[in-house]
Amino acid sequence: MIQYLFSPFLGATSGLGLETTRVLALRGVHVVMAVRSLDSGKNVKETILKEIPSAKIDVMELDLSSMASVRKFAADFNSSGLPLNILINNAGVMATPFTLSQDNIELQFATNHLGHFLLTNLLLETMKKTVGVCNQEGRIVILSSEAHRFAYREGIQFDKINDESGYSSYFAYGQSKLANILHANELARRLKEEGVEITVNSLHPGSIITNILRYHDYINALANMVGKYFLKNVQQGAATQCYVALHPQVKGISGEYFMDSNKGNPASLAKDSELAKKLWEFSLSLTNPK
Repeated sequence: MIQYLFSPFLGATSGLGLETTRVLALRGVHVVMAVRSLDSGKNVKETILKEIPSAKIDVMELDLSSMASVRKFAADFNSSGLPLNILINNAGVMATPFTLSQDNIELQFATNHLGHFLLTNLLLETMKKTVGVCNQEGRIVILSSEAHRFAYREGIQFDKINDESGYSSYFAYGQSKLANILHANELARRLKEEGVEITVNSLHPGSIITNILRYHDYINALANMVGKYFLKNVQQGAATQCYVALHPQVKGISGEYFMDSNKGNPASLAKDSELAKKLWEFSLSLTNPK
């Protein structure tokens, strides 16, 4: 039995998260839905069970914008004794007004990058143990976006993460998506150096119709109105992350960026190994208790 852990912020109960959960459940994967709202998560579980009575789905609470919530989730999962073969970091908020998280970090960076960074680090030992026991490659999949090309000029504003005066909701989103790729690449490098059979890849799911633009009512309405002509539907959008998570053709491939179920070519900043190392240390400093 493959153990699949899914870590969405708002994702498992709608959009890509819901569709990915459904597709993997169809393939006999044991899914742990990490959701902000337990009620919504349980409703999704019941909906999927009506379609797939044999589905094995657990629901656990997780708010990726809160480090305390991430630590509690990881502690609960690690103590459950469940194996962990695949981790998909699917969380996402987009273009939010300037807001600080519970940990006083700009919300998009906190949710889209730091929450996943901390969660992945806290679950990594369980994944390593699973790989050793089942002798099967582990996979970590981190959702990014082509929006990583539209980050701030320097890529990551290390000294201005919480600078409200220079804040751009779209550049901040691009920054968080760039951080996703850099995180995946640096973790892939570290695991390869360690000789651990766990791959790490990032991906762009495609321009899709979801509720991620809920903070911009006019743009969200426009996207939903014309999107059916130009954008992918959710099923098409979820295809790449399912491919990277499960397909045999991806075996042994690590540190890559995928688009449309193929290797893509990210921006030059996303391939900057020194920037990736600097982001790693910066993220450790923000997530490690003082």
